[in-house]
Amino acid sequence: MGRLIKYLIYLVILAAIGLVIYAYVGPWFGADFSAPSQEIRKPVVLNAD
Repeated sequence: MGRLIKYLIYLVILAAIGLVIYAYVGPWFGADFSAPSQEIRKPVVLNAD
């Protein structure tokens, strides 16, 4: 049981490292992580009684 938990911890660590590497290398392969920038205007009605 301890060996299984140890392998799961190793797998989680490798997945985290892979995610960080993908975040840095992804834009070179066409992955775009930037948020869409667009101005949104909505009217706000304030009830000041």
